[in-house]
Amino acid sequence: MVNNASEPVAATGALLHDSGWKVSRRVIGALLMRELLTRYGRNNIGFLWLFVEPMLFVMIITAVWAATRSIHGSNIPIVAFALTGYSSLLLWRGMAGRCIGAVRANTGLLYHRQVGIFDVYVARILLEFMAVSTSLVALGIAFYAMEWLPAPEDALKVLGGWLLLAWFGTGLGLTVGALSERYKVVQNLWPPLSYLLMPFSGVAFVASALPQNLREIMLWLPMLNALEIIREGWFGSLMHAYYDVPYLVVFNLLLTFAGLALVREVGVDTGDE
Repeated sequence: MVNNASEPVAATGALLHDSGWKVSRRVIGALLMRELLTRYGRNNIGFLWLFVEPMLFVMIITAVWAATRSIHGSNIPIVAFALTGYSSLLLWRGMAGRCIGAVRANTGLLYHRQVGIFDVYVARILLEFMAVSTSLVALGIAFYAMEWLPAPEDALKVLGGWLLLAWFGTGLGLTVGALSERYKVVQNLWPPLSYLLMPFSGVAFVASALPQNLREIMLWLPMLNALEIIREGWFGSLMHAYYDVPYLVVFNLLLTFAGLALVREVGVDTGDE
C-alpha cells in the first residue's frame, strides 16, 4: 500500500517540476501564432512583404552602385553588401521597435495567470528574429541562384555575427520596451533615434573606408561590430574588417541584464509578479 501511494506523489512532483517550462513554451508558441496572424495575416500581400521590401532595397542599391562603379572603383560585391546591411538594420531596429508598447497592446492577455510580461517580449523578439532571418536566407539563395551573389566565404562567421547582432537586438528590445511602459515619451523618441543611428550602423559603409579617428569612435556602436563580422564572413577577402568581439559580448551582457531588470520592474508595477 505504501509503494502504491507514493507512486502518484512522485509522478505529481515530476509533473510540477516540468510544468513551468511546458506552460511557458505553450504560451510563447500561442503568442507567436497570434503575432504572426496579427502582423501579416490581413495586410496586403501579408508575409511576402518580408521578402519584397529588402529585395526592392537591394535591387535599387545594386542599380545605383553599378551605374557609379567607374567613380568608386570598389570590388566589394554590392548585392552582398546591400543584403547584409539592410537585413542587419531590419533585425536590431525591428526587435526594439516591436517591443515598444508590447505590454499595453496585450493587457487583456495578462489577465490569464499563465501569460507573463516576459513571454510577450520573447514572442515578439523571436518572431522578428525568425522573420528577418528567413528573409536573409531566402533572398540569399535566390540571388545566388541568379548569380548576383557569391556564396559566403565563412558561413560560420556569418552565423556568429548574425547571432551576436540578434543578441544585441534582444537586449535592446527588452530595454527599450520596458522603458516605454514606464515612460511613454520613449515611444515617441525611439523612431527618430533609430533613424539617427541608421546611417552610423554600417548599412551604407564598411569601417575600413573611414578615417582612423572616426572609425575608432564609430566602433563603439555594437551593431557596426556585428555587421563587420557578418561581412567578413561573407566577402572578407575583399575588405579589411574592424570589430571587437569581447567588447560586443560585454556590451550585450550588460544590455541584456539591464533589460531583464527593467522588465521585472514593469512586472512588479503591473502586478505580474
